[in-house]
Amino acid sequence: MDLNIFMLAIIAANVIFSLKGFDDVSFFRKYEFHVGSIRSGEQIRMITSGFLHVDIPHLAFNMLTLYFFAPIVYGYLGNLTFLLIYIGSLIFGSLLTMMFHKDEYSYRAVGASGAVTGILYSAILLEPNMSLYLFFIPIPIPAYLFGIGYLLYSIYGMKAKNDNIGHTAHFGGAIGGYVITLLKVPSMFTDNLLMVILLAVPIIILFIMAKQGKL
Repeated sequence: MDLNIFMLAIIAANVIFSLKGFDDVSFFRKYEFHVGSIRSGEQIRMITSGFLHVDIPHLAFNMLTLYFFAPIVYGYLGNLTFLLIYIGSLIFGSLLTMMFHKDEYSYRAVGASGAVTGILYSAILLEPNMSLYLFFIPIPIPAYLFGIGYLLYSIYGMKAKNDNIGHTAHFGGAIGGYVITLLKVPSMFTDNLLMVILLAVPIIILFIMAKQGKL
């Protein structure tokens, strides 16, 4: 079966679930990521929240990012691994969010950003030298520099806490994409060790800062 069907199914699920949430507040509240509810036993929210979005731009941005980078992942790794990275990254994002916000019982979040960031980081690991264009700037940026910069910015966002972006979920998703991709393609440790190390730098920085209580 062509994996494009899998990707389109994921996009369809996000669209259907999100549109339902836009019009039904009780539905949205029932399935969003909410620390208090998760700690009381509703762990399903750690997955369902990844299919809800705040508004159309939020949904569109995540799905477009998935659409552009998913082909790299399933082109290299195949159908099942693509799905594993998507769901695994969603879960990694939720777990890291719980780790950092476990005592904030009113903390809420929604969005596929963790899962999508996992796909993005996996794609960067697989094609680190591909060029990315950002914000209509006509200067190509190597994917690995973007990946490193993105996670460093996420650390800043986690520390600053001055916006409503789920930086922790993004970071957790990236860790998921990184770890699962390396588990599936261990030859990267010999074929492109430098890139594996470089892309791990922000992850190491995060856990050092967390251990030192700086986040």
